[in-house]
Amino acid sequence: MELPKLITKRKPTAGEKVYNFFTDISRLSLFTFRALKYVFIPPYEIAQIRKHMDELGVKTFPIVSITGFVIGLVLALQSQPVLQRFGATDFLPATVALSVIRELGPVITALIFAGRVSSGIGAELGSMRVTEQIDALEVSAINPFNYLVVTRVIATTMILPVLTIYVNFIALIGGYFAVIITDNMSFQYYQNAIISSLEFADLVPGIAKTFFFGFIVGIVGCYKGYTAEGGTEGVGKASTTSVVMASLLILLFDTLAVKISLWLWPTLG
Repeated sequence: MELPKLITKRKPTAGEKVYNFFTDISRLSLFTFRALKYVFIPPYEIAQIRKHMDELGVKTFPIVSITGFVIGLVLALQSQPVLQRFGATDFLPATVALSVIRELGPVITALIFAGRVSSGIGAELGSMRVTEQIDALEVSAINPFNYLVVTRVIATTMILPVLTIYVNFIALIGGYFAVIITDNMSFQYYQNAIISSLEFADLVPGIAKTFFFGFIVGIVGCYKGYTAEGGTEGVGKASTTSVVMASLLILLFDTLAVKISLWLWPTLG
């Protein structure tokens, strides 16, 4: 008896992958414009926004706390030997503060946030799509786009800056623990060195771009989940690709944001 042959899917060519990528970006752009339009159209689901801020943001505090502490600790431990070689260990607090506030804190927090939140949104909305729950909402005269997408995007946009400020603070504490290990530096000197090294132009760009990072995390996760198809396999694909796309867009936007901030505030250079 001859066994049936397994059906294997044809792998897409390089040209098809490039075409699919730009097609995905164009569809994401249209999805984004639609979400921005519905932000200003009632009803405003305030209760749902609060719920998602708690589920997507507040429950992320434990993982970002550990991440922030490790960022400051490792950065200070790695920087201390280099600065000591040039006799500039007094600049260690300023080095840690500027590196964390300007770049490491916002970007790494956004990437951790994308890994936890974007995949969760993609999987949740994807499962609702393939089980036809979104279609059921439409039949019930409820706008599923406003109820499911806009509320999550607003929640991620508002909660990520709060997480970033918290991570920056924890990272500076981690840096002080590293200073205690390597140098006998008082906390008062460490605190004063950080305050004197930071300016208004250092704080604003790092926090401002996290609003856009949060928006990217929310809109990509919602887009992948809301447009998922293909059953359970589609749900898994939506969860995975949402993290990859959100992380990539965060890094690309960060590059653009750094260039814009250097143009607006030349003293950052």
